[in-house]
Amino acid sequence: MVKTTETNPSGVMWLQVGGLAGMQGAITLCWLIYNLYIPQLLVSIGFPKGFAIGLLIIENALAVIIEPLMGGLSDQAKRWLTSRFSFISAGVIFSSASFILIPAIVSFSEPSDIIRWIFLFVIVGWSIAMAVFRSPAIALLGKYALNVDLPLAASWLTLTGGIINAFRPISTNLILSVGAVFTFALGSLVLLAAAFVLRFVNPPETPIPEIVELTEKQHFPEQLPRVLFLLLGTGFGIAWGSRLLMDVIGKLLKIELNTNDAGGMMFILSLALAFAALPAGAFATKIGNRKAVVWASCTISISMLLMLFFGAKLLLLILIICTFSLILNGAIPLVLSLVSSQRAGLATGTYFAGSGLAGALLAAIFPQLATISLLPEIFLSAIAFLAVGIFVTVSRPIPQME
Repeated sequence: MVKTTETNPSGVMWLQVGGLAGMQGAITLCWLIYNLYIPQLLVSIGFPKGFAIGLLIIENALAVIIEPLMGGLSDQAKRWLTSRFSFISAGVIFSSASFILIPAIVSFSEPSDIIRWIFLFVIVGWSIAMAVFRSPAIALLGKYALNVDLPLAASWLTLTGGIINAFRPISTNLILSVGAVFTFALGSLVLLAAAFVLRFVNPPETPIPEIVELTEKQHFPEQLPRVLFLLLGTGFGIAWGSRLLMDVIGKLLKIELNTNDAGGMMFILSLALAFAALPAGAFATKIGNRKAVVWASCTISISMLLMLFFGAKLLLLILIICTFSLILNGAIPLVLSLVSSQRAGLATGTYFAGSGLAGALLAAIFPQLATISLLPEIFLSAIAFLAVGIFVTVSRPIPQME
């Protein structure tokens, strides 16, 4: 018998999916707070303004290594301890503690060389801790839904993270006005609470028979590296294309509206993108997630090229929102559908490693996206999405024998 996921026969475990959506929201909130405050905190403690870009490159480069490593180790822990929560709990506790320390060091210490090194150690340690538990946590989605229902379940994670990200353009001044210590403490408590809820609703794990693992290694030894390479490329393409796409839309909206501030419109578009995840999940569940992602990747590439001639017209924006939502929402379900449940953490971590690699290269090559002209930016984004379509087209799931 071939089995590709581990779940209950009811299709989707909605209570558990809700807990995982809360965890996704907490992760997104912490990164939002961090990205808003870290340039200000770095300058306050004595670093130059441009130092944040170098730090971003380092953090993303570390994620390329840590995400698949921790995802793979959580797979091993699942075999040994029947649960991934040892990694999730350890990562959440350490990241919550170090998250509070970040503003505390700046607020309650006098700047010096030693304090600056301690500060760097804490913020890099925090980013590592976040990478420790993200892949094991998101991999739990494969346990909470059947493969065919994964896009529908994932839509609630996409919705939660999308809503929080959508508020960034209009809430930046408010968040910064509250103060770093209070804001970071709030983010830390939200993360701890989300982890507690997820642990509470998570059902008991089922031990994996050793014969299943041995059989998988004997029958499919050459398929895993190929699948992981495709997932790395998919994560890279989606992250690269997404970052450039949102910057292109922002620039085009400024031209269309004849303004230097398109924050309000970007908020509306981002919120629409977040809520579009729900129908996108239902649509992908109906026609098949791989097919939906491939079609969406090709369509969004063409749509971006059309924006060169027609600008940010309403119909084009609606088409881009619909297709972009199918891609974002379908990524993790695709990852989990390509491997057995015994490799879910490694596969998820490899996908996030691709995202980290794209983030590091973008920050290194284009430290200021605002300085890039529209033509190359649109082409680079369109090519990235086309590459995603190719990677997904040639990908094939690794069956699990039992």
